[in-house]
Amino acid sequence: MSASPGYPSACRFYEFAILIPDINHLEEAIQIADRIHHQMKSPLNLDGCEVFSNLSIGIVSGSLSYDSPEDFLQAADTALHHAKRLGKGSHVVFHPTMHYGAVERLQLETDLLRAIEQQQFKVCYQPIISIVTGKLSGFEALVRWFHPTKGLISPTEFIPLAEDTGLISWIDRWVLWEACRQMSLWQEQLSHPLSVTMSVNLSGLQLSQLGLIERIDRIIQETGINGKNLKLEITESVMMDNTSLEINMLQQLKSLGIKLSIDDFGTGYSSLARLHQLPIDTLKIDRSFVNRMGNDNESSEIVRTIITLAHTLDMDVIAEGVEKQEHLSQLASMECEYGQGFLFSEPVDSEMALKLIKEYS
Repeated sequence: MSASPGYPSACRFYEFAILIPDINHLEEAIQIADRIHHQMKSPLNLDGCEVFSNLSIGIVSGSLSYDSPEDFLQAADTALHHAKRLGKGSHVVFHPTMHYGAVERLQLETDLLRAIEQQQFKVCYQPIISIVTGKLSGFEALVRWFHPTKGLISPTEFIPLAEDTGLISWIDRWVLWEACRQMSLWQEQLSHPLSVTMSVNLSGLQLSQLGLIERIDRIIQETGINGKNLKLEITESVMMDNTSLEINMLQQLKSLGIKLSIDDFGTGYSSLARLHQLPIDTLKIDRSFVNRMGNDNESSEIVRTIITLAHTLDMDVIAEGVEKQEHLSQLASMECEYGQGFLFSEPVDSEMALKLIKEYS
């Protein structure tokens, strides 16, 4: 078996600065940013394929009392990172108080690079349970960062940073490799074929990269797992932004036997026509809806609607965030196939995951 992929080669990022003289009011700069956003919404034709672009904009006023151009560029970059966290198509005007958060962010970015070099990450596995039979159906591979001095750092802190810096691509590749390698090790320790699936997140950055199909196929071949045991999860917003080229890539993944899932469904703005065109096997209902079931009739109806939609499109459903018996009972009455959450199990290490596999076999 080949060694795990090493530290990624240097990433290149391209950012553009626009200097606009003779602006009397900050509102004029904001209006220009709005026009740029509007122009970028139009698709580009790339070798016969429609490509949709988007961007984030950081705005800094020339009225600030800075001494050098570098200070203004740093301020614009800080505002840009705030805009990225707001989501695609956003712009943010710099305020001096942002510098405090920028210093913390810079330190975390440095620590993240060091974490990759020193292999401070670990993959944990959260069980996915059949609501109908109560049997183990699969696991979701979840990355955890154990900082040498700060301890466990929440994914809500470092994943957005990794996405901003492009490091998410390496983290995703490493998690995929490690999860497939672990499945191969489990198979060696079992006397029967491994029947569970392994769900692994695929970021939008990875989906847009050339060589994705070959890279995933190589991981499958080198680890020796069956592609049918692998499920790739893509968030709803990324899935709906796909170009025809990326949809073709999803079809190629399906040809390898890999299953595809839309993660966090219900939190984005799906086009039902687009959803019908995608080669999807599973919808995962976002935990925010499941957690409010029982206390919020609207959330219960949203969950019911998603389940009905999935079944109409010949997809199965996984409900995330199942924490109460009440949640499980409602999901069962709605004919939801699978559940994932603390009611069943928190994420576990590879040894405990193997015990669960043996227990439910």
